Amino acid sequence: MVNDDGDKEMNRKEWAVPTVIMILILAILVSCNEHTTGWRGTIKKVDGITIVTNPRSPMLGETAFSIEETLSIGSKAGGKEYTFAEIADLGVDEEENIYVLDSRDALIKVFNNVGSYIRTIGRKGQGPGEMQRPTNLAMAPANQILVNDRGARLLQVFGRDGRYQRSISLARSSASFFSRPNVDSQNNIVARSMTIIGDGKATFVLAKYDADMNELFRVFTYEHLTLPNTRNVYPPDCFWAIRNDDSLVWGYSEKYELLVLDVNGRVIRRIIRDHEPLEISTKEKEEWVRFAFGDSGVPPDINVNWPEHHNAFNNLESDDIGRIFVQTYEKAVDGESFYYDVFDPEGRYLTHIPLKSAPKAIRKNNLYVVEEDIDGYQHVKRYKVNWGDLSQHLPKHP
Repeated sequence: MVNDDGDKEMNRKEWAVPTVIMILILAILVSCNEHTTGWRGTIKKVDGITIVTNPRSPMLGETAFSIEETLSIGSKAGGKEYTFAEIADLGVDEEENIYVLDSRDALIKVFNNVGSYIRTIGRKGQGPGEMQRPTNLAMAPANQILVNDRGARLLQVFGRDGRYQRSISLARSSASFFSRPNVDSQNNIVARSMTIIGDGKATFVLAKYDADMNELFRVFTYEHLTLPNTRNVYPPDCFWAIRNDDSLVWGYSEKYELLVLDVNGRVIRRIIRDHEPLEISTKEKEEWVRFAFGDSGVPPDINVNWPEHHNAFNNLESDDIGRIFVQTYEKAVDGESFYYDVFDPEGRYLTHIPLKSAPKAIRKNNLYVVEEDIDGYQHVKRYKVNWGDLSQHLPKHP
């Protein structure tokens, strides 16, 4: 009996050791799995500014994100209401009506959320409610639409019902033109101006204005030097977007850092991502030369200055719940799509996704883009976003 009890005790001990080892291995595997799918950045506060530092890799891979086409507007067989000469911009309202700005025809076509034509706003001309060369459209409060008419040096204001309301003259400014006005809930406008000085220097100023384009404060100023017979390729540039809480997110593409400003222009958050500069390929140089000069190549009297690397990013947008989409220069395997870095409203790097076309608007988990078919016809397309495993990390739509 003693020997039997001893054998049983020894067997229990022999089984206990591998069981403990298995438990430890499983714990390590779970820990590693959580580590690879969890966010590995840091958040700290320095002098009242929240600093979000992101690693080079996102929280989850691109397979956590997918899109599905749910709407296409634009058809050569659909009549003039459904064809576009040159789409410059578009906006989407709370009812998901789509406002498409046609720069060449100088008008806005409005469609409902299933793609049916509703009305046309504005027309080409120089009278009240008429436009010359509109380039940007912004949805404004009080059911208004703001149109940047660069040809007339005016900001044109229309009601969403199509009625012309007023024009804001930009001629009093010394700036040559304004770019991409964004409007917040208080009707304040954030836009970039450009002034060309006689010595070939172009000065850019990103600033916030009131509803009558009186400057409230300046955000950032930078310069580009343009010399005779010289082309500077891919100079750093400034990109910005007003977020759902009226804060402003902006960045200068020389480095991968985004700044978030409150409504008074105070920096409240810095979003940094570890970034390795992307080298400019020979193929990209050849494509740029062909675009700029045609098949004949660079003329002998033109000097082209190439940087060694691309800038950190090439655009940014914010959706209706504060996520930030940053377009990079990295191309996907199809050779057409560019990768976008997606950050949550706090600035944490969520995922890295390829998109064939730059989003013009992002609302209620829908991407609105402009695409061109093989015959050269433009289409407005809506894609439903499936966030997959990322959904547990994201805020919900109201």
